[in-house]
Amino acid sequence: MAGPLLRSLWSNTTRRSFSSHSSPSKFGYSLSSLRSFSAATASTAAAGAPNSSLDPNRLRNVAVIAHVDHGKTTLMDRLLRQCGADIPHERAMDSINLERERGITISSKVTSIFWKDNELNMVDTPGHADFGGEVERVVGMVEGAILVVDAGEGPLAQTKFVLAKALKYGLRPILLLNKVDRPSVTEERCDEVESLVFDLFANCGATEEQLDFPVLYASAKEGWASSTYTKDPPVDAKNMADLLDAVVRHVQPPKANLDEPFLMLVSMMEKDFYLGRILTGRVTSGVVRVGDRVNGLRKTDSGSEKIEEAKVVKLMKKKGTTIVSIDAAGAGDIICMAGLTAPSIGHTVASAEVTTALPTVELDPPTISMTFGVNDSPLAGQDGTHLTGGRIGDRLMAEAETNLAINVIPGLSESYEVQGRGELQLGILIENMRREGFELSVSPPKVMYKTEKGQKLEPIEEVTIEINDEHVGLVMEALSHRRAEVIDMGPVPGNEGRTRLSLTCPSRGLVGYRCVFSSDTRGTGFMHRAFLTYEEYRGPLGNVRKGVLVSMARGTITAHSLMSLEARGILFVSPGLDSYDGMIIGEHSRETDLDLNPVKAKELTNIRSAGKDENVKLSPPRLMTLEEAIGYVASDELIEVTPKTIRLRKRCLDVNKRKSQSKRAKD
Repeated sequence: MAGPLLRSLWSNTTRRSFSSHSSPSKFGYSLSSLRSFSAATASTAAAGAPNSSLDPNRLRNVAVIAHVDHGKTTLMDRLLRQCGADIPHERAMDSINLERERGITISSKVTSIFWKDNELNMVDTPGHADFGGEVERVVGMVEGAILVVDAGEGPLAQTKFVLAKALKYGLRPILLLNKVDRPSVTEERCDEVESLVFDLFANCGATEEQLDFPVLYASAKEGWASSTYTKDPPVDAKNMADLLDAVVRHVQPPKANLDEPFLMLVSMMEKDFYLGRILTGRVTSGVVRVGDRVNGLRKTDSGSEKIEEAKVVKLMKKKGTTIVSIDAAGAGDIICMAGLTAPSIGHTVASAEVTTALPTVELDPPTISMTFGVNDSPLAGQDGTHLTGGRIGDRLMAEAETNLAINVIPGLSESYEVQGRGELQLGILIENMRREGFELSVSPPKVMYKTEKGQKLEPIEEVTIEINDEHVGLVMEALSHRRAEVIDMGPVPGNEGRTRLSLTCPSRGLVGYRCVFSSDTRGTGFMHRAFLTYEEYRGPLGNVRKGVLVSMARGTITAHSLMSLEARGILFVSPGLDSYDGMIIGEHSRETDLDLNPVKAKELTNIRSAGKDENVKLSPPRLMTLEEAIGYVASDELIEVTPKTIRLRKRCLDVNKRKSQSKRAKD
């Protein structure tokens, strides 16, 4: 439990001042293997669940929540292994290719494990702020949460976000201080982090019961958890038993009635070639069996509307790292269902006699938007297979159906406005589309403003930065141009020569700053950000980017031409690449744009030279990743995305038209 010193500091009078809150998936597997369910079911039956009844008292529904890189997915690996699951590779729950490549969790996933006659439905959630919608829509499925906090770093911006969501739903989190095996982590540091987390609970409006949270210490990497502080537990205690026991002891079983009609709110959805839509959700009440007739319902302004009547074709659960089919599921359980074609996330699946839909999940609003359109550059159609506005629109609508944190609004001339939480979230969507063979042009991110009582409001983010002392001045100067305001500044505990900054900054000021930050700190800094609130508009930004070098000719880029252009700025291209009018080939060393010719070849003569030809030596170009390009482009520029290349270009390709437009703007 949280220490007695903290309890004595928290008086009953102070506790009453905080308001209490009443309580109100993507599966990590490929659904193309569902035809082999019979074999999987047989093997699971042989392994044997200790109790196969529908009694909800044997269930524990738990979400693992934390800030990015604090060890959630590694912890899930160790819990699965502790309960006998076969782990094919590290971070087994990260099933999407991009998750394994980038080392981050993008979508929530659920699995079940057995521990001492109890079935634990565990939900692994993303830790990055851009994927907060994945946390919001699954936290209502569970009765408890494991809040993982890095014992060295302490609670950060996203820790506050996920904790506030958990407390809002009335969950009583279990605090797990991870990475205590690090040399810099001491018992005093753990006590300090526990105090910070306690203050965070209080600031988020925790009830008296929620403030009495259990505390455990762990090293997910080493595979152990302990109820008392230690850096090296005994050999027989180097396991996750203490954490699993704490989950069974402190997390309440779901309050559910098996005798009521069947009700389930859809929280996740996937599509399969053989089974159609796979709907995942928690059974709110009743029992569902294969072959039952069910209705799909959705909330409307006037009440509830029936959208489909169908039969349950298959019920499924993920147990460990394998999928099994089941015959029936009861209230409180988290299951997958096939057979319905119309319902999606936020809709209700219920027995035929039920006519009222369950309330849907409330999500935070999106903060930025980008416009996706057809690629109309001179090099369009060379790499991709999906080129038309209709194909792009269908793909975006399908994404919005499975990801509630993204909104898609059709625009003019086969363009679509895509609204999301941040450039990383939209960058992941663009990366997935280009890997699927799409070609498209993407506008720079635009912040979504609000107007209340005649006042312009903009999204403000909370930023936590940890840097070496010598970089503080450079970072502070850069952020001052981006309208950031410092809240707190101080040394990092246990790290000499390091400084931690807490700031608030407009979302528009942080777009594209991560790359600048990495460059300014020589890769030694850490920056974490999370949406805070909407506040009054803070005014225009300062100079955050220089001008660009723009091609004014079409052809193949030559080394001879680039050699004379290197002095003008930083190049983004290398010899041999194709270029066209209006394509951006580098960053100018001054504030203005510069039009030039990168395809000019060396003139040959029939006169033989006595000396040998000059040796062309070029500096390596700055190669833009997709995320860097999203943060780099200005309002009059676009990103050309194809399966093979990412190019930057001007929105208007003709140099004369651009000049006339700039003159008109000045007038």
